[in-house]
Amino acid sequence: MVTAAGLVTVDAVTQVFPLDGGGHYVALENIDLDIAEGEFVSLIGHSGCGKSTLLNLLAGLNQASKGGILMNGREVSEPGPDRMVVFQNYSLLPWKTVRQNIALAVNAVMAAATPAERRAIVERNIQAVGLTQAADRFPSELSGGMRQRVAIARALAIRPRLLLLDEPFGALDALTRGNLQQQLMQVCQESGLTAVMVTHDVDEALLLSDRVVMLSNGPRARIGRILEVPLPRPRDRLDVMGHPDYYHLRAELIHFLQEQRRLRTAPPRPQ
Repeated sequence: MVTAAGLVTVDAVTQVFPLDGGGHYVALENIDLDIAEGEFVSLIGHSGCGKSTLLNLLAGLNQASKGGILMNGREVSEPGPDRMVVFQNYSLLPWKTVRQNIALAVNAVMAAATPAERRAIVERNIQAVGLTQAADRFPSELSGGMRQRVAIARALAIRPRLLLLDEPFGALDALTRGNLQQQLMQVCQESGLTAVMVTHDVDEALLLSDRVVMLSNGPRARIGRILEVPLPRPRDRLDVMGHPDYYHLRAELIHFLQEQRRLRTAPPRPQ
C-alpha cells in the first residue's frame, strides 16, 4: 500500500448548487479525504452521489461552498497544469491530428522547453499509449478506444501531479476497456502518478485502485466508507481475480451499493 506523504487534502468540503426558481441543492456535505503521492483512488456510488462534483472540485473547475482543497499545501482555486482531467467524451479537436492534439497541450504548458524537447515529449507519450502508427490521423479516423488513448496521452504529456478521470472507459467495449485499463495501470506505475477516477464499475475499481471511496446517496452525499485494496502490484486482471481476497473485497463494494439502492427506493417513514 501507498505510504508516501499526502499530496491532496479535501477538508470538510460541502458543495451547494442554487436551483432555478429559488432554493438550493446540497450535492456534497462535509467530505474529508487525504490522497497520498502515487496513490490511485476510485470514487464509486450511484448516480447523483456527487462523484463528478468532487472530481470537478479537485480539478479547480468549481469552488467548494464550504471547506477547501489543498494540493501540495496550496489551495486549489482554479485549474492548473499540475492537474489534468480525462473525460468520457475525449474532448479532442477534430481538425487536429493525434500528434497535433497532444502538441497543443505540450506547447501551451511547456513554453520554456525547446521545440525539440517538446516534440520528444509528444512522441514519447504517443508511443506510451501505442499510437505511433496513428499519429497523423484525425479523430474521425480513430476508434473510440484510440481516441481515449489520445486523451490520456495528452493528459500525461504535460506531466501533471494529479490525473483525474471521469468514467474514461464507460463508453468502450469490454475488450478495449480492458486493454486501456492495463495501459493506464502501467503508465501510472512507471511514472508514480497520482490518480483519482470516477467509475460505476466495481471490477474496474478493484483492478486499478489502492483505495475505493464509496459515496452515499445524494443529496447531502457523504463518504460512506473507504475500502483498502491490498492486492499486490504490478497487477494483471487474471491475477487480481484469482487473488483470495478479491471476491471478499468485491462483495463489500456490492453490499454497500445495494444498501444505498435500498435506502434510495425505500418509502418515506410516516411522520
